[in-house]
Amino acid sequence: MEQVMIEKLIDTAIEQLKFSYTPYSNFKVGAALLTKSGKIYTGCNIENAAYTPTNCAERTAIFKAISEGNKEFVAIAIVGNKAGIKQGEGDYCAPCAVCRQVMAEFCDLDTFKVIIAKDTDDYLEHTLGELLPLAFTGKNLDK
Repeated sequence: MEQVMIEKLIDTAIEQLKFSYTPYSNFKVGAALLTKSGKIYTGCNIENAAYTPTNCAERTAIFKAISEGNKEFVAIAIVGNKAGIKQGEGDYCAPCAVCRQVMAEFCDLDTFKVIIAKDTDDYLEHTLGELLPLAFTGKNLDK
């Protein structure tokens, strides 16, 4: 993937942080999902007082894309941090296990790129398979 596209995805994910609804954890997450057609879907985390209905930024972006008929994905950029920490500082924000499982439903384990970023100069890039070894997918259900 071209550096320009990686930077665009990271910048788009950072822009989504302002839309996060996080009154309980104050931990904002933004995501930008790239489709094979070149369209970018965005997501932010949305918390709920009951916690279980909370939705992560990654799943928000994926569900938006699927709800519009897009199911072919190339990469996702994820950024996140506790409120008050300057962008580029703090830790990387890796996707949770639920998000990894959702990605495994719709993304190729060997080619889908997960970009975990602090900013455009400081990021990690992994395949989904590296982040979810021995994934359980629909192939496990084939007879």
